[in-house]
Amino acid sequence: MVANLTTPLIGIVSTMAIGRLGDAVLLGGVAMASVLFDCLFWLFAFLRMSTVAFTAQSLGAGETSELRAILLRGLIVAAVIGVILIALQAPLATILLDAMGGSEGVTRAAKTYFTIRIWAAPLTLGNYVVLGWLIGQARAKLALATQITINLINMAATALLVLVFDFGIAGAAIAAVTAEAAGLALGGLIAHRFSKESPTPSRALLFDRARLMRMLSVNRDIMIRTASLIAAFLFFTAQGARAGDTTLAANAVLNNFLLISAFFLDGLANAAEQLCGRAYGARDRNAFAGAVRLVVIWGFGFALAVAACFLLFGPALIDMMTANADVRQMARDYLWFVIFAPLLGVFAFTYDGVYIGATWARDMRNLMLASLVIFLAAWLALRSFGNAGLWGALLVHYAARGGLEALRYPALLRKSFAPQPAIISPAIPRR
Repeated sequence: MVANLTTPLIGIVSTMAIGRLGDAVLLGGVAMASVLFDCLFWLFAFLRMSTVAFTAQSLGAGETSELRAILLRGLIVAAVIGVILIALQAPLATILLDAMGGSEGVTRAAKTYFTIRIWAAPLTLGNYVVLGWLIGQARAKLALATQITINLINMAATALLVLVFDFGIAGAAIAAVTAEAAGLALGGLIAHRFSKESPTPSRALLFDRARLMRMLSVNRDIMIRTASLIAAFLFFTAQGARAGDTTLAANAVLNNFLLISAFFLDGLANAAEQLCGRAYGARDRNAFAGAVRLVVIWGFGFALAVAACFLLFGPALIDMMTANADVRQMARDYLWFVIFAPLLGVFAFTYDGVYIGATWARDMRNLMLASLVIFLAAWLALRSFGNAGLWGALLVHYAARGGLEALRYPALLRKSFAPQPAIISPAIPRR
């Protein structure tokens, strides 16, 4: 949980530093670009998710010789995707920023941030793989150390470049790239330490066709699922941008609250991925079902705690994130939606972890697509209420995700742990 809680801090720190300058246009620009990067990199979060699941399942099945190969496969894919994103940065920036519909000033500021931070793509995706590999082995303390290193460097560099040297939005982007590079260097050293005694996987094992096809199949379904989730949040951000710079900035501030609650509760999802993945690999139904019960119960308890913190400290946090009076007031007006978000979304996070750990990726993909349709239908029904209707539709989306996965879970549990029919050898006729 603590490791995950530090994940959105790169965007949050950038928002806070730029917000202290008191310019709504710059704040809207860094907010828009941060959301784009959260979504763009999030699209490839399958690198972390599948790495957790495959690592945990290998441990459960006793296939420890496969661990190093899982790490190397993930890093190769991360490097290839990262280089492609850098090569396509110009059309990506144009298409994504135009789609957001922000004002000219906000779009110009966001483009400055985008063209610098995109160089962190291979580094960020590599960090996803290393973190997934560590979490899959239940080495959460090391994952936490890596995340803390990334965010301490980011905070220090952002404060120095933005508030001291007055580099503005470019300074926030440079700080993010520097932090990701340092994090991958540390993660690589940690991974090397824990895998140096394992034999280097042969080329045949590393590129084993069956394992590669399974990895690509699971990654494809998780990517489609994630793209559906991103589409909902991009639609949410774009609608806020069309309502004006103040609404965009206020929603961006509150979006940081959603990120805090999401990454906090996603710590339980990571636990579910590891525990359920290991039980699934060992074919232990009781351990699997027990992990699911514990994660759901504890998840609801932590969701209540997060909601209470937002209720008590929300106004003060809003004031920390922006110095603009209009943005502060509007963010306070919609704070109630953020307070209820973790209570409605906790089952989505916990069951996501269960589905990933068991590699029920196809079902998770289909249920997320259904949730996206429900979200858009809710927005159409509530659009006359303006920004309040937009927030209401987002809460409906949270509830639909968890509800659909909870309903589907019993059938998948029975199917995955159904007794295997005994194989009877044919009788050998006597002479």
